[in-house]
Amino acid sequence: MSSQFPTLKAADTITATDEEIVEYGKEAVRLETEALEALAPRIDENFARAVKILFNCKGRVVLTGVGKSGLIARKIVATLNSTGAASIYLHPTDALHGDLGMVRSEDAALLLSKSGATDEIAALLTMFKRLGVPTVAMVGEKNSRMGGDVDVTLDVGVEREACPFNLAPTSSTTAMLAMGDALSIALLRLRRFTPEDFALLHPGGSLGKRLSLRIKEIMITGEDVPIVSTDTPLKDTIIEMTSKRLGSTAVIDETGTLVGVITDGDLRRLLERTSEVATLKAEDAMTRDPKTIDQNYLASFALQQMERHKITALIVADADNKPIGVVHLHELVNLGLRIR
Repeated sequence: MSSQFPTLKAADTITATDEEIVEYGKEAVRLETEALEALAPRIDENFARAVKILFNCKGRVVLTGVGKSGLIARKIVATLNSTGAASIYLHPTDALHGDLGMVRSEDAALLLSKSGATDEIAALLTMFKRLGVPTVAMVGEKNSRMGGDVDVTLDVGVEREACPFNLAPTSSTTAMLAMGDALSIALLRLRRFTPEDFALLHPGGSLGKRLSLRIKEIMITGEDVPIVSTDTPLKDTIIEMTSKRLGSTAVIDETGTLVGVITDGDLRRLLERTSEVATLKAEDAMTRDPKTIDQNYLASFALQQMERHKITALIVADADNKPIGVVHLHELVNLGLRIR
C-alpha cells in the first residue's frame, strides 16, 4: 500500500565543505543578531505601557500563541513565574472549548502572533475583551488586525528569517523571546525582586540552596560531632577523629567552652616534631582560637570562609562559644554549592 503522504526528497550525501557548513551556522546567528539589534529601538513608550499593564495586574498574566509562537509563550511564562510574576499559558483552541473559564477580569493577557492575523488568537481576543481583560500583543506585523484591536502593541517584526527561504520561524521567534525577557526583567526591577526572592522560587536549584540554606539546617550535630577535652590522651583523640570521619575534632575545657581544634594536618605536624606521643594530650596538638561560625549564617558564607582560610570544616559554636555542631566542605559541595 502506497503512502498517502509525499516523500520529502533529501540529498543522499553531504556536498558542502566543512567551511560552508560553518558559514551556514554563522549566517543564521548574524541574521538573528541583526533582528535583535533592530528590536532595541522599539523598546519605547508602548513597551512602558505594556509593562505597567502587567505590573498592575492583580491576577495572573495569561499568555497565548499558536505553533512556534505558542512555544515562545510557554518559555516567557516560565521566566515570568521564576521572577515573581504569576503567569499561565492558555492554548487558544482549548480556551475556546472551555479553558477560558480559568481567566478572570483581574488578569492581563499577552498574545503572541507573527502575522497578527491568527484566527484562533483573534477569536480569543474577542473573548478577552468581553471579560474586561487588558490585552498586550506581541506581533510581527504592527499594522495587522490584532495590532489595532489590543490595548498595547509590541512590534517584534524582523527583516527576514534566518531560514534561507525566509520561511521557518527563527529570527522572529528569537525577537519574541527577547521581548518577553525584556518585559520580565522590567517587571522584576519594578517589583524590587531580590536574589533571596529568586531563591524562594528555586529551592531545588544550586542558586536557591546557596541563597537560602542556613548552617543549622545542614550541620552535623549530637554524637556525630567529634569533641575531646584538653586532657584527653592523644591516642584517644585520634580514635575520636577516626571514628567521626571528619578529619578534625573540637577541643573543650572543663566548662565545655571551645578552646581549640585538632585537624589531620595538626597531627602530622606534631609527629614531625616528636615521636614521643604516649604522654601527650589533646591540648599539646591543638590549634588555639579556631575558626567558628554561627548556626544562623547562610551555608554559602560557611563555604566562603572555608575557601578564605583553606580549611575543610568549621565548628558551629553558640553564644557562649560552646560547640554545637560541625559543617563540612564535602556536605556543602554535595548540596550543589559553589564558590561564587
